[in-house]
Amino acid sequence: MKAMILAAGKGERLRPLTLHTPKPLVRAAGVPLIEYHVRALAAAGFRELVVNHAWLGAQIEDYLGDGERFGVSIAYSAEGEPLETGGGIFRALPLLGDEPFLVVNGDIWTDYPFAGLCRPLAGLAHLVLVDNPAHHPAGDFRLLEDGRITDAADGLDSLTYSGIAVLAPALFAGCRPGAFKLAPLLRQAMVDGRVGGERFAGRWVDVGTHERLAEVERLLQGAR
Repeated sequence: MKAMILAAGKGERLRPLTLHTPKPLVRAAGVPLIEYHVRALAAAGFRELVVNHAWLGAQIEDYLGDGERFGVSIAYSAEGEPLETGGGIFRALPLLGDEPFLVVNGDIWTDYPFAGLCRPLAGLAHLVLVDNPAHHPAGDFRLLEDGRITDAADGLDSLTYSGIAVLAPALFAGCRPGAFKLAPLLRQAMVDGRVGGERFAGRWVDVGTHERLAEVERLLQGAR
């Protein structure tokens, strides 16, 4: 299975750090956020990675290179302008192939065991959900007892999408090049009963602000 790291975000809320550094290269405990993903994916047995980028993307390519020093092969999907999550993945599909692939947001930090996702995909998507963080109390989706995921429009029993998923290329059938979001595709597939998932109770931080970056620093220091 191939894996894609979404690294095209501009990181507006992490300024001034992101004025001259792409968000995935912002460091936590001295290590760029994206490197934690690359090393974790390599340790989980992933050997072919795809990384998309836009804002200061050349810096990401310069840092990661072809991936050889991490034990992986990295291909890049360069975006002239941000295409949002759905559009960015759609653009990279030729690099990802015809089989389901793992996708992970480049601006999260987690100790999720990626090797557990290397299994056949039932349906069009498998999402990893987490308990709602303080900055997103309404959550996104609901995990049913049978493992299916539905929309949580009323907020009851909701969980938050972690930014980790396995997706089938068929999820993007009928899409056209350009900027578009992933969530509407997932919600339509949920209506059809073709999205499953799991709840992850381990460590996970959406590194969207300076405060949350500091939280990751504390977690890493506590692990030493």
